[in-house]
Amino acid sequence: MYIHIYIMSSPSCKIGFMPKTVLPAHQARSRESLARLLKATAEVLNKDGLEAATIPRIAARAGLSPGAVYRRFHDKDALLREVCIRLFEENYRGTKALLETERWKTMSLEEMARSVIAITLKGHRTHRGLLRALLFFTLQHPDAAFVRKSEELQWKVFQDVADLFLTRRAEIRHPDPESAVKFAMLMVGLAAQGVLILPPNPSDLSRFLPDIDSHLERELPRMFLRYLGVKE
Repeated sequence: MYIHIYIMSSPSCKIGFMPKTVLPAHQARSRESLARLLKATAEVLNKDGLEAATIPRIAARAGLSPGAVYRRFHDKDALLREVCIRLFEENYRGTKALLETERWKTMSLEEMARSVIAITLKGHRTHRGLLRALLFFTLQHPDAAFVRKSEELQWKVFQDVADLFLTRRAEIRHPDPESAVKFAMLMVGLAAQGVLILPPNPSDLSRFLPDIDSHLERELPRMFLRYLGVKE
């Protein structure tokens, strides 16, 4: 499973928002502590990585005791699965809301591509540690149902972005616009992942290509558009 294209539309990585409803005091406290726990888990994953995301460290960041965490989740794996699914759901909802805004209606395909790729690269940079942790956690996880759910949520984001590009089908000169858009998106996602997420230290790649980050910003949209046959 690969995170093909991942628009982290929530810049502060907030998950598990509490709905604005009136609850009895004990239920409100319980929900608030769960929100803090989920948020703390995502923050620890982003800052320290998968291996360092221990229950004591997560609990301390959330202002809870390890015992309070274990009363909700029987082990670290259960907590991480919950956080993964919630993050993928949050990303899907945030991306869908972003793609439904008016900003896209007046854009050309070139403008759409440059904007989507810029947002995607920013998300990869901002949430590098978190995306790396999610990738390795889901890749090696033995629970097929969990992996399938994760893939479905990511696929829905991928499909929604593809549908956006295909609203400008008339600008695409490739003989098979639908396959071409998805293939181009896949290449963008894999390039971003390969440069920004997978290397232990992304700056190490600069020995192959100095200032590689700037090259991504400049060349990925160009590659995407030329493959689709769009004149810049």
